[in-house]
Amino acid sequence: MSAGLLLLRLLLAALLFGHAAQKLLGWFRGLGPDGTAAVFESWGFRPGRPMVLLAGTCELVGAVLLGAGAVTPLAAAVVMGTMIVAAAPSAANGLWAHLGGCEVPFLYGSLALVVAVTGPGNWSVDHAVGADDFSGVPWAVAAAVLAAVSAVPPLLLRRRNLRGAGEDVEAGRVGP
Repeated sequence: MSAGLLLLRLLLAALLFGHAAQKLLGWFRGLGPDGTAAVFESWGFRPGRPMVLLAGTCELVGAVLLGAGAVTPLAAAVVMGTMIVAAAPSAANGLWAHLGGCEVPFLYGSLALVVAVTGPGNWSVDHAVGADDFSGVPWAVAAAVLAAVSAVPPLLLRRRNLRGAGEDVEAGRVGP
């Protein structure tokens, strides 16, 4: 089981690292901070550049911590919170990615929750330092609550920004 958990953690960490590198560095055909900022702003996450830096940093920190199996409930909370926010712009399109849905952030957040429930396994920093007691359902629930609470401010900011943009569009102050 430990080998499977290690593989799960490393695969999720690699994907999260890739997403962070697209945002922060423009790697893997990403747009980098400035290009991604324009996309974030179109989604209502303004100001775009700071929001990109925050999202990319959260993905990177989550990737490193989950990959190492270190502070696993906190790492899972960081990933889940980031993915809750990431799902917001595409949630209205449903689940499936090929229809523009939120499948990818849902999957990444769900996998982080799975790791929080199971714990990182024996091949992890948490196991090496004797922090194995910090896993299981109670810690996973705490991580999920922390993630949801942490996602509220950027989601409220997005909602406010989109309402303001809608009012501006209706008043003729913003182009199409």
